[in-house]
Amino acid sequence: MTAEATPKDFVHDFVAVVPAGGVGSRLWPLSQPSRPKFLIDLLDTGATLIQDTVARLSPLAEETVIVTGARHADAVAGQLPDVPAGDIIAEPSPRDSMAAIALAAAVIEERHGERIMGSFAADHVIPDATGFHAAVRLAVEAARTGKVVTIGITPDAPSSAFGYIKAGASLAGVDGAFAVEAFTEKPDEETAAAMLASGGYSWNAGMFVVSTSVLLAHLARLQPTLEAGVREIAAAWDGAERDEVLARVWPTLTKIAIDHAIAEPVAAEGGVAMVPGDFPWHDVGDFDSLASLLTADADGAIRVSRSGPVSLVGAPGAVVVGGSKPLAIVGLADAVVVDTDEALLVLGREAAQRVKDVQFPG
Repeated sequence: MTAEATPKDFVHDFVAVVPAGGVGSRLWPLSQPSRPKFLIDLLDTGATLIQDTVARLSPLAEETVIVTGARHADAVAGQLPDVPAGDIIAEPSPRDSMAAIALAAAVIEERHGERIMGSFAADHVIPDATGFHAAVRLAVEAARTGKVVTIGITPDAPSSAFGYIKAGASLAGVDGAFAVEAFTEKPDEETAAAMLASGGYSWNAGMFVVSTSVLLAHLARLQPTLEAGVREIAAAWDGAERDEVLARVWPTLTKIAIDHAIAEPVAAEGGVAMVPGDFPWHDVGDFDSLASLLTADADGAIRVSRSGPVSLVGAPGAVVVGGSKPLAIVGLADAVVVDTDEALLVLGREAAQRVKDVQFPG
């Protein structure tokens, strides 16, 4: 965990926002609707992903606002005892990332006036926070010019798992920041390889830094119903009418991702900038990516929260998650076995992305 910051280290007028949503369907059955991946100690370090995220932000922001589903609010509060209850915003139902981030912006502005906010997902892994901190500080500087700013991750290989950001000219007055020419949805690997070969592309990690007033002004132009809705909810948030207004207005908000609502159209208008994020970053989206972050034991098996014995016979690259019964893997390379109270999953690492397609009859 990152050491606690002193006030002089905080970025002036900066509020961190952590959207904590999504189930992590490719990590089933470890991740469940009742136990999403951000609440799990996936790397067996003693801290969950959301705890790591908040600790990583603590040297930058004096205040961190969490936006999560109502069903997870108590668990989030339990894992983050240093976050004030008022800074945990509970959504009644999922309305995608734009509604969550916009509501946080509106509540922040209602409470404090205009602030620079940075939105960072609760379930990303950044092993070394030093480069992350430097990128966020530069992104805040760029956001003070009125831009929507994203942090683009320096790719280490072509990948079809992420969207891409195309950087253009340098941003005037902010050394190290660039205009964004376009966002590209997840390409196939051949297209991704061609993009990287041409230069100027970064992975889109969904990190956004922007003034609350700039974000809400763009939203008022591009998604006026959504902007008016979050403004109405925010005005009632700290008062007696919150529950009534939230129940009435929240279901009417447009369900749309921030990339489609703001990032892509505003980039086309020249209003988005990018700061390179040259630091290790991992979106632990499936069991193959999880295994790549862990170290095998002496017998060659990678274990996560496993208490029972494991015997490998001609089974290199095995990943074993959970379980207390003796387990033998024989003649299967790169096998993944996940044992929870709810279900048992067996797969090959190369098929890790297909876990989201699991269905049961009835």
